[in-house]
Amino acid sequence: MSYLEYTVKRVPTGLSKVLYLNWALVLLVTAVASVGFLMLYSVAGGRLDVWAEPQMKRFAVGLVVMFAVGLTPVWFWRSLSGLGYLVSLILLVAVDLFGVASMGAQRWLDLGFMRLQPSELAKIALIMALAAYYDWLPPERISRPLWVLVPVVLVVVPALLVLKQPDLGTALLLVLGGGAVMFAAGVHWGYFAAVIASGAGLVGAVLSSRGTDWQLLKDYQYRRIDVFLDPSSDPLGAGYNITQAKIALGSGGWTGKGFMQGTQTRLNFLPEKHTDFIFTTLAEEFGFIGAASLLALYLLIVLFCLASAMRNRDRYGALLTYGLSANFFLYFAVNMAMVMGLAPVVGVPLPLVSYGGSAMLVLMLGFGLVQSAHVHRPR
Repeated sequence: MSYLEYTVKRVPTGLSKVLYLNWALVLLVTAVASVGFLMLYSVAGGRLDVWAEPQMKRFAVGLVVMFAVGLTPVWFWRSLSGLGYLVSLILLVAVDLFGVASMGAQRWLDLGFMRLQPSELAKIALIMALAAYYDWLPPERISRPLWVLVPVVLVVVPALLVLKQPDLGTALLLVLGGGAVMFAAGVHWGYFAAVIASGAGLVGAVLSSRGTDWQLLKDYQYRRIDVFLDPSSDPLGAGYNITQAKIALGSGGWTGKGFMQGTQTRLNFLPEKHTDFIFTTLAEEFGFIGAASLLALYLLIVLFCLASAMRNRDRYGALLTYGLSANFFLYFAVNMAMVMGLAPVVGVPLPLVSYGGSAMLVLMLGFGLVQSAHVHRPR
């Protein structure tokens, strides 16, 4: 019996697949989502029907999606990778043509029963497409310039479409998530060093051009940079959100003010307290210990995904899991950095905790793909 025949026969089939699901990952995801339900109940003033109950229903649907995707063979998802990427681009173009605008951004498609944010789907579709590409590409070609150019184009096209909405946060996640898959696939580090050096040079050029005849940004854009570096320069205007977030974070102390006792939340000083800035509510009510506990749950999810990827001898499944775990890490890392003033406010929600339908369902779809790669890996 050949090794391939042996490994194929060792892949679980039928109902036995349920036993091979990564149940630790299911429990961790449920624990984080439960924290979200608790915080949404709190920010609504003790009401379930406002945000918590709809979020619970979405999570229940998401669990069904995760199990359905996870029990489907990973080769099926590999065969759909190219089509999924193409559909995500079509949806991004449709947003530009027919999208619904809200708060100065056009990011959603109104489907009647829900608003779909195609940029969330694009993150998953991009990782699937890159994993399939590197699964197909012979190892000796991975770092050759021509074959590096192909994934770069795959990353740049959706990133530019998302940036046009405008959605800088999601465009950044697309670029970083795609870069993570390329790095895991074995692309030479020199390409990444060149990109980082070019980015640093661009930032230097932007800053040094201020006030000159060749100024690269508008005056209001430089003003945004000033506010990011010093929110107190405009505490009631552009710096209001981050100033109030820092007050809430600091006032929580070690143990917090207690559940539903956060003054910043109760008095409505916190902006977007049920979406992008919900982490500050958690920190105010449960303090450093509560915030660190949530961070620990997030890191455990990432570690379980990475462990599954390292044990996976199927290249597509391993790269898919690496990419999705990197995407999840970037999701919560950018949000936490944003609300702590370590990164500009770019509108990235806290995964599984912030209120939102598209983000929740797409995250659960991603975890379903991780489960599919885990269940169907050669044993």
